Amino acid sequence: MNMCNIVQGLKGLKPTLLMILVKIAFACANVLYKLAVNDGMNLRIVVAYRFIFATLFIAPLAFILERKKRTKLTWTILFQSFLCGLFGGSFVQNFYLESLALTSATFASAMANLVPAVTFIMVVSLGMEKLNLRTKAGKAKIVGTIIGIGGAMILTFIKGVEIKMGSFHLNLLHHQNDVGSHSHATTISTGNTILGSLYAMVSAISYALWLIIQAKMNERYPTHYSSTTLMSFWASLLSTMFALCFDRDLSQWRLGWNIRLLIVAYAGIVASGAMVVVISWCVHMRGPLFASAFNPLVLVIVALASCTMLNENLYLGSIIGSVLIVCGLYAVVWGKSKEMKKNNQLVPSQSSNEFDTVEIVVRHVVDDKRNHNSNNGLSNTSQEVKDNQDSLEAVQHEKQSEYLQNQEV
Repeated sequence: MNMCNIVQGLKGLKPTLLMILVKIAFACANVLYKLAVNDGMNLRIVVAYRFIFATLFIAPLAFILERKKRTKLTWTILFQSFLCGLFGGSFVQNFYLESLALTSATFASAMANLVPAVTFIMVVSLGMEKLNLRTKAGKAKIVGTIIGIGGAMILTFIKGVEIKMGSFHLNLLHHQNDVGSHSHATTISTGNTILGSLYAMVSAISYALWLIIQAKMNERYPTHYSSTTLMSFWASLLSTMFALCFDRDLSQWRLGWNIRLLIVAYAGIVASGAMVVVISWCVHMRGPLFASAFNPLVLVIVALASCTMLNENLYLGSIIGSVLIVCGLYAVVWGKSKEMKKNNQLVPSQSSNEFDTVEIVVRHVVDDKRNHNSNNGLSNTSQEVKDNQDSLEAVQHEKQSEYLQNQEV
């Protein structure tokens, strides 16, 4: 019994562990973005290559793994996949990077953490999630979302005392680019800040819309590899067209056996290929709000990676914000798991009654068959007895007839 409970508990933790893995992969992609900027690569081209590599990687898997169980592709599903590629692919990445270029990485990351709040407002407005303020699970989801966003804001804007990480430092950036980035950060104008904040807001809204559209698409097209392939195809097409509108220098598109190939291959195969399949599965299992709640976790991972690999400092505000993000994330996951558990408890009671009814019906049928067989057996026996009596009477009648004939003679 205890082993069964452990197995059920591990199955319940599977979406949570997979979403943590997704955010680790996305955090590594953000670190590689910084390396791409340091190497002088255009980020619009990185986004285009990212979805091209994702399409080339995920399409063969979709063809092999979902060849027999793939549902029919309709115009509605095709349009939904186009919207997923537009909002979840091209819009999210390009608007986020435009905000990053106009403001700073800190500001863009802070605005990206509005995704859980935007998603929560949208799913409640569309009726996909219920507030349930009278239940503990509903209160936990609301409070957890607010705590997670607050922790992300503290991590981003409040520094505090600097925390020494010891002697372990691995600087992957060149020092001359650090000076250039610092001078760029000090010359940001007010107009760029406003425009960059608008770009970041559009990116957050696009990501929330993608999660909702993906949830609707999963209802009609639950094959996650195929849906990811369609999304990556549209995203690669749109991102390539967008990049060519601004950057027509073919030398920028040339890839060699260098850091650029590593960046676009990782971003495409891992971040936009395998991880999008995992997100699609988690949205199908737990809903869009559950998937968006893990978004602030990227800041925690990026903060740790930045202070150890990118020669950035770690402050007390980062630690406090990280703790609040984890607490808020746990509250949302706990509330969602309670709701799922409550919904699943309704199914066994109904199914058990159905099984009992079926068992009683089968038992009556068996008894009727036994009674019918026994009646047939009795009727056959009585018929044999009657036939024997008739044959005896016939023999006696013949003997009497022979006796009378002898007497007459």
